[in-house]
Amino acid sequence: MISYQPGKVIVAAHRGVSGANIPCNTKTAFNIALSQGADIVEIDVSRSSDGELFVFHPGMEKQHLNCDCKLKELTAAEISELRYVNQDNVPTSYGITPLCEMLEFLKDKAYINVDKYWMYMEEITHALRKTGVEKQVIAKIPGDIKYVDIIEKIAPDIAFMPMIWHKDEFTDAALEKNVNYIGIEALFSSEDDEVVSDEYIESMHKKGLLMYGDAIVYNEREIISAGHSDDIALAGNPDHGWGWFVDKKFDVIQTDWCLMLKNYLAEKFN
Repeated sequence: MISYQPGKVIVAAHRGVSGANIPCNTKTAFNIALSQGADIVEIDVSRSSDGELFVFHPGMEKQHLNCDCKLKELTAAEISELRYVNQDNVPTSYGITPLCEMLEFLKDKAYINVDKYWMYMEEITHALRKTGVEKQVIAKIPGDIKYVDIIEKIAPDIAFMPMIWHKDEFTDAALEKNVNYIGIEALFSSEDDEVVSDEYIESMHKKGLLMYGDAIVYNEREIISAGHSDDIALAGNPDHGWGWFVDKKFDVIQTDWCLMLKNYLAEKFN
């Protein structure tokens, strides 16, 4: 399983690599991410009204499908008929992939960061075991210890990572549990937040725990990395964007621009 390695930065592709006519959270998007050297791919999970799991970000039906529907209110058969729209809002031939089918596709190819795990913990755990990808999964949860109690009962072997905003009041309690806790996804609006202080990061590394940072910008009104983002990097200042995470000794950087980040890291470390 992925673990802390001094001097190594791991690249996570946010929903794969998408754009133009290729939608996110599709096999093609993930295949592009893999071809560009992604170490981790992040996927989202939704559930149909009759209980089947699909790879799709809940609440994004209007944006990605140009549909006023909600997947949770549709049957699996109805979801199978839906098609993504491209970045110009034009319909494509890309459908929504069932979770087990996507897990089979990604098996032995990369680590899989399963977002929305906390919404369907038992069902997703069953899918992970059914497809045999347990050892390559990072399950994402909110920073609430109640979810760890569930993991301890149903999936103590599966690596998981909480999303921690600003200050960590989670780790000490999690380490007392019989679970596979591997680190945090740090979310912060200020460089003064505890989760990005040098002392805190050093303490996490001493415990063998990972620091996972988000360079993505999914909503400019909700700052999750104090401005150290893909946008800044691509606008001509990659040292202030991605380089800041490297200098702070983050282990993982999540991006929407996988190849450019990989190229930057290759230049920075050579």
